[in-house]
Amino acid sequence: MSDNNKIQLYEDQPIRTAWDEEREEWYFSIVDVIGVLTEQPNQRGASNYWAKLKQRLKEEGADQLLTNCQQLKMKATDGKRRLTDVANTEQLLRIIQSVPSPKAEPFKLWLARVGTERIEETIDPEQAIDRAMETYQKKGYSDEWINQRILSIRVRNALTDEWQKSGVQQGREYAILTDEITKAWSGMSTRQYKNLKGLKKENLRDNMSDMELILTMLAESTSTEISKQQKPTSFDENMRIAKSGGEAAGEARKAVEARTGVPVITSQNATQLNAVVTDMIETVAGLDKDSLDTDKQEK
Repeated sequence: MSDNNKIQLYEDQPIRTAWDEEREEWYFSIVDVIGVLTEQPNQRGASNYWAKLKQRLKEEGADQLLTNCQQLKMKATDGKRRLTDVANTEQLLRIIQSVPSPKAEPFKLWLARVGTERIEETIDPEQAIDRAMETYQKKGYSDEWINQRILSIRVRNALTDEWQKSGVQQGREYAILTDEITKAWSGMSTRQYKNLKGLKKENLRDNMSDMELILTMLAESTSTEISKQQKPTSFDENMRIAKSGGEAAGEARKAVEARTGVPVITSQNATQLNAVVTDMIETVAGLDKDSLDTDKQEK
C-alpha cells in the first residue's frame, strides 16, 4: 500500500486516499466521504454518523461488506497517523446507497442506470459494443482506433474461452497468463508497462498506440491458436503456450523496429496520444485553410 497521505477533493472537500499497487485499487477514507455527503461540521460528527451507519448496515445483513472493509493508517487532523476505516470503490458505492443524503442521490441514480444497462446488455449483447464505442468516441479516440479496440476485445474473449475450456481460473490465473504474454512480447510485465505510461487503475489497452494494440492482439491470437492445437489440461501448459504466443509477437515487434528504426512501445498514454492526433488534425486543417486562401488569392 502506498500514497496513504494522498488527498483527493470532492466538491472542494478533502478525502484521504491510498493506492494499492498490487491490487490496483484506490481506497478511500469512509469517514471523510460520509462527512462530505452528510455535511458534518467536523470529523467527530462524521465518525459518529459512520458508527451508527455501520450498526444499521449490520442489521440489514451487510456483515460481509463490513468484514471486507480494511483499516489503514492515515494522517488525522492533529497530524498523527491513526487507523482509519477505508473502502475500495465497490464497497464505497454500497455504503453510499445507505446514506440518506441529497448529495448521495446522483451516485444512487448512476448505480441504478448502470444496473439497468447491464441487464439490457445481458439480453442484447450488441448494446455493450455500442455503448463501448460511444464511450471511446466521447473520450476523443479516432474511429480507426475504436474499431481496432473492439476487435481486440473479440480476440481477448476468444483466448479466455480457451483458458476456460482448459480449467484456468478466472481472476488471478487469468492475470498471471496475461502477464506472461505481455512480458514475452514487450519485455515488460503488465505493471511495468503501466508504470511506463504513468497509469494506475486505467486500462493499459486503452492507452496503447495502434501498433501496440496490434501486437497485443497478435500475441493473444497466436496463444489462442496454439491452445486449440495443443489442447492444454494444466495451468503450467497454459503458461508455456502464453509465453510462446507472446514470443511470436515479440519477434514481430523486433522486426518492425529493425525496419522502421523506431521503438514500438511508447510511454505515451491515451491523453498524450489523443493530443498527438488532435495536433495532426489541426495541422491538416490549417494546411487545407492555407491552400484555400492561396487558391483565392491566385484567382
